[in-house]
Amino acid sequence: MHHSEQPHSFITGALNEPMDRPLSIAILGAGARGTAYAEVAARRPAQARIVAVAEPRPRLREAFAARHGITEAACFATWQEFAARPRMADIAVISVMDADHVGAATALADLGYQLLLEKPMATTEADCEAIAEAVRRNNTTLAVGHVIRYTPYTVALKQLIATGQVGDIVSVQHLEPVGYYHFAHSFVRGNWRREAASTFLLMSKSCHDIDWLSYLIERPVRRVSSFGSLSHFRPDQAPPGAGHRCISCPVEESCAYSAKRMYVDGLLHGGTKWYFTEIMSEGELTREAVDKALAEGPYGRCVYGCDNDVVDHQVVNLEYEGGVTASFTLTAFTPVEHRRTKIFGTRGQVTGDGRFIEFYDFRTEQTTVLDTLDAGPSAADGHGGGDEGLFHAFLDALHSGRPNLILSGLEDSLDSHRVVFAAERARREGTVVELAHPTAHEPGEEPPCRTTG
Repeated sequence: MHHSEQPHSFITGALNEPMDRPLSIAILGAGARGTAYAEVAARRPAQARIVAVAEPRPRLREAFAARHGITEAACFATWQEFAARPRMADIAVISVMDADHVGAATALADLGYQLLLEKPMATTEADCEAIAEAVRRNNTTLAVGHVIRYTPYTVALKQLIATGQVGDIVSVQHLEPVGYYHFAHSFVRGNWRREAASTFLLMSKSCHDIDWLSYLIERPVRRVSSFGSLSHFRPDQAPPGAGHRCISCPVEESCAYSAKRMYVDGLLHGGTKWYFTEIMSEGELTREAVDKALAEGPYGRCVYGCDNDVVDHQVVNLEYEGGVTASFTLTAFTPVEHRRTKIFGTRGQVTGDGRFIEFYDFRTEQTTVLDTLDAGPSAADGHGGGDEGLFHAFLDALHSGRPNLILSGLEDSLDSHRVVFAAERARREGTVVELAHPTAHEPGEEPPCRTTG
């Protein structure tokens, strides 16, 4: 079907012709990611317009609808209510909680929506496969929110590697510094603290990184091992005399993870950090409201007395086809800063920090430095320009009929998710997991991997 055949028809998966009207978009989940993508769309009215929203928090839903001129009939409390209606838009942006990804993505693929799915695809391997099968059977377009592929930094890094100056990549060393207050907020006190309610840490936080390494190295992973544990945020690590809540704790002032310092002092200094939207999902952001949230809600709890069970540090060792190796470290115990990477090639070494790229040439013994401009390291800062890069690429791919602009499509994303699941199996079982070639199994089957002691 030609995209502009009928004024009110919706595009199908045949993305080979440009459109002469804006793409209509529904946002499912009006949190940080959904809001960020909608803001990009709002700056491109000729190519996109937001026509529906599903968001359970009334204040956020109403503010989002007002911002984007969405009618009351197109506002829904849940994605399920939205999915119960006939198709309402060309695109559905799925930025609901991780556990809801499989239900939302399969239902909306079956309704014909083109999908932008926030990472991770889903919280189990079987659910990732189910999403893939739904996308394939409906011939719909899926992009996964692996935003790091789209940053100016990654674009420049890929260009440098493509010139051949680095030579063949032999090994890579990569660090994700989660940041002490980010970890305490999201993975000790917050929504991603328990595997049963979300997923394991490597998937929720670092499927980005495992995917990014594959994107750089451009070879399939053959073997993986992993080690890590929950070592610090446990009751036996609490300082002597620690209380249950920071606002009444006698040792609060000496604690690096004080909720009072993070939230109350943060509010007094402007309250601009991204996590305030999660503490205050409803109501006005005032000192009294924050005090009440810390006295009664989950974000006021002592980090040593929460019900968290995800690991706070992990290493992953990867062997790719041809013998290329990579080591990845994920840790809570850092400032919030850019990821740091070293690439060891046969002709030179690359050192990168998300903004600057340093290349040392073995032949000339000279170092060159490239500044790719700093857009900030965290999700709140747009993932170093990746959020905008992903959404612009997705819009351009669908509106201009150029599907090759999507760098994080179904098959690549599915492959990297399989590696993440394999790494977590390796950590839990104390084994090396071997992965067969990703095309060696049928859709819906378990990927053929085995463990060795």
